Amino acid sequence: VSAGRLRGRVRVFAGWPGLRVRPVPAGAFGARPRGRVRPVPAGAGASGARVLGRMRAVYRLDDRGQAAVEFVGTLPVILVTLALLWQAALIGYTFSLAGNAADKAARAGAVAGAAACGAAAREDLPDAWQSADIACQDDGDLFRVSVDLPVPILFPGAVNFPFTVPADAAAPMEDPS
Repeated sequence: VSAGRLRGRVRVFAGWPGLRVRPVPAGAFGARPRGRVRPVPAGAGASGARVLGRMRAVYRLDDRGQAAVEFVGTLPVILVTLALLWQAALIGYTFSLAGNAADKAARAGAVAGAAACGAAAREDLPDAWQSADIACQDDGDLFRVSVDLPVPILFPGAVNFPFTVPADAAAPMEDPS
């Protein structure tokens, strides 16, 4: 800051002959100068190439708009990360739904038989997961159920992955008497 001299209200830098900045408000002479750097009129003692080189150096230090450029550059990374997190949540939710449907179906099948098994499994499933494959079987003293739910891609009900989430459950048979 001490390298600058004051000529009127325009700061001229001793280290950069031929360059000046817009007028600096009173009382702000210790602050960083603001505004565009403009060459001093011809005949001020600096060659044109030298002034142009110094202007480029000063413009490289200017970071106006940098935040917008960085935001545009990182926005796709942020959106892809959010989509992956959402997809992971959907897969976890599908596992939870499959396990719950298998447990309810096994309990209903152990009490009321195979007819109630499929209805109990689909009872609490949301519409996007109604296409589940449910297999109910009486296995002696146990009633076994296998549920396979489709895994949606980003939006439930639109498109599903080619794989399913399996869940198995068993409940001891109950005597109806």
